[in-house]
Amino acid sequence: MNQNAKFGTMPVFLTALSTILGAILFLRFGWAVGQVGFWGVIGIIFIGHIITIPTALAVAEIATNQRVQGGGAYYIISRSFGLNIGGAIGLALFFSQAISVAFYVIAFGEAFEPLLTYINNTFDLTIEDRRWISIPAMAILSIIILTNGANVGMKALYLVVFVLLVSLLFFFLGDSPLKPYDIQFHSHVPDNLNFFFVFTIIFPAFTGLAAGLGLSGDLKDPKRSIPRGTLWATIAGMLIYIAAAYKFTVSASPEELVADQLIMQRIAIWGPIIPIGLAAASLSSALGSIMVAPRTLQAIGYDNIFPEARINHWFARGKKKDNEPVNGSLVTILIAFVFIIVGDINFVAQIISMFFMVTYAAICMVSFLEHFAADPAYRPTFRSKWYISLTGAVFSFWIMFQMNAIYASLSILIMGLIYFAITYYSKERRGLNKLFRGVVFQLSRQLQIFAQRADKEDREISWRPFGVCISHDTFKRRSAFDVMRWLSYKYGFGTYIHFIKGYLNEETTEESKASLKRLINLARGGKNRVFLDTIISPSYTSAIGQVVQLSGISGKGNNLILFEFSRTEPETLKEILPNYKMIESAGFDVCILNTSYKSFGYKKELHIWIRPDDYENANLMILLGYIILGHPDWKKGQIKIFALFHGDEAQNKRQQLLELVKEGRLPISPSNIEMVPYEKGNRKQVISTYSQDADLTLIGFRNEMLKGSLEFFEGYTDFGNILFVSANKAMDIE
Repeated sequence: MNQNAKFGTMPVFLTALSTILGAILFLRFGWAVGQVGFWGVIGIIFIGHIITIPTALAVAEIATNQRVQGGGAYYIISRSFGLNIGGAIGLALFFSQAISVAFYVIAFGEAFEPLLTYINNTFDLTIEDRRWISIPAMAILSIIILTNGANVGMKALYLVVFVLLVSLLFFFLGDSPLKPYDIQFHSHVPDNLNFFFVFTIIFPAFTGLAAGLGLSGDLKDPKRSIPRGTLWATIAGMLIYIAAAYKFTVSASPEELVADQLIMQRIAIWGPIIPIGLAAASLSSALGSIMVAPRTLQAIGYDNIFPEARINHWFARGKKKDNEPVNGSLVTILIAFVFIIVGDINFVAQIISMFFMVTYAAICMVSFLEHFAADPAYRPTFRSKWYISLTGAVFSFWIMFQMNAIYASLSILIMGLIYFAITYYSKERRGLNKLFRGVVFQLSRQLQIFAQRADKEDREISWRPFGVCISHDTFKRRSAFDVMRWLSYKYGFGTYIHFIKGYLNEETTEESKASLKRLINLARGGKNRVFLDTIISPSYTSAIGQVVQLSGISGKGNNLILFEFSRTEPETLKEILPNYKMIESAGFDVCILNTSYKSFGYKKELHIWIRPDDYENANLMILLGYIILGHPDWKKGQIKIFALFHGDEAQNKRQQLLELVKEGRLPISPSNIEMVPYEKGNRKQVISTYSQDADLTLIGFRNEMLKGSLEFFEGYTDFGNILFVSANKAMDIE
């Protein structure tokens, strides 16, 4: 930060206003009125300020939230979006500011058109190239800035603004000597140019906002000066442009406005004041830009945005006396000279418009996202409205592509490449993630509340899994986590909780944090949408009691709980079954996964077994099978349904199943529904015959089948994984 900050609000206002009322007003605004007419220019002013006013309000808001230091718009964006995206936008902003210097110096050369015409006529010369003026002017300006810095620039600014205002006053007092003719508020110029092309040429007039921001490091009170100066200049500039559009319309015909770029001198009460005003306006704007651009580059150097430390140090270096960015000024001057040599003012205007438009869009987007992120650290004393900032951002991006889709795409692509390059070399810096995490958090919070309050539908009719799994064998087996991945991937919500036995204290808390971090790392890249957590409790029973009371991440509460035990460690099942009554009383559907050494095999065949006395579970098992097959892991899988029956019930039971599948609109082929006869006592043997090689088998169970023993879950030695399912109550498939 510059310890010698000395400026107040007025320099911000004058820097912004002198850029707004600059070369465009004198050289191209009358031309624009001739091309698109009075109402067309009003449309340009209106659209331009739909972008600049939200940006000015956003800048005022962001600037009053933090201690604004050197770097202006770059500082504001980088401290809100992060140094990575801030660096990308900051570099684009610097180039647009440096190119602006060339733009205004080229315009300064145009102010000498009457003088060159006089010299050519008097001395019989043919000096037409304005670069004879602009290049020496740029050399003199460079010497002034490099030797005297912002001090002389600010002193000159007061003088040139005075001359600028006097010239405008003479223009408005002019008696319109070009009459008589019919006043036309709509342009009738033959072959008039596209509206958005004219907008592109005019838009640099609205970029004075960023010029005022660039002095942030030299202001005594940036929080006060930036909001006031930028807002005053934006409003004052808009009113003057509307008045100028009317004056041009009633003072000259469209053809005359298009033909003469200095027609203002024919309208003004004293013509010679106009080239003087143009020179003053161009010089003041050039001074503003050549003061701002080096400070942006200096701030980028301070933040070590470039991958090479020596480059950052060189850009950040300033004079010992007042921290004047001499090296940044040298780079700015070099870029300006390159574009002055090009000499095409319309081409330069298009480049400036595009980069400034991106900057304005970013500032509005920062403000919009900050509103939704609801970060407690974001406490501006001045607040805009989220919909105003959103309007500014949307219009900025839309107008960019209307102006020139190729330039817009290239500018966004270039900034994207810069962003990824900065991120690659500075991985430890935060980019967009912090801000977007806040936005996602708030959106998720609102959706959860909405879902809970709007839950008027009968879940038994429109059922989807809101599942939770609790296991202390998380790091031994992944099978239960895989089932939660499949259930929550497309159709439901899943929470996987690692159980840590013990009392809540410092030691178990640290273990919990370490386990969660490890679990998150293990879950990466598995196409999962499971929420991960840990729970510390003195017993498995108390942990289950806590888990079934959790509201769930969906905002609608959980309705299904998943347990798992290994076929080689059946004692875990002894912890699960005593808690079945408690879980059932909470209204949960229960799934118990029995894992084996075969695991899930090739994930091609999913078998569902339905007994005559177990139709309460049939619908739930079929739905779970359908949901599991929705995961990419099972993209080659198919469901086979086996219905056990006694005696001659086969045809009747098969028709029931076919109707169930048809009404539920489930993609299960009738050929995959098989009726299997069995006798009491040989159920496991029959299931083994058909499903021993299945990749996942679903078998239903009911409370009365448990009877305090493990017999129902045993005897499937050579099977793949088995999912035992118990529906809390029968449900329909809709």
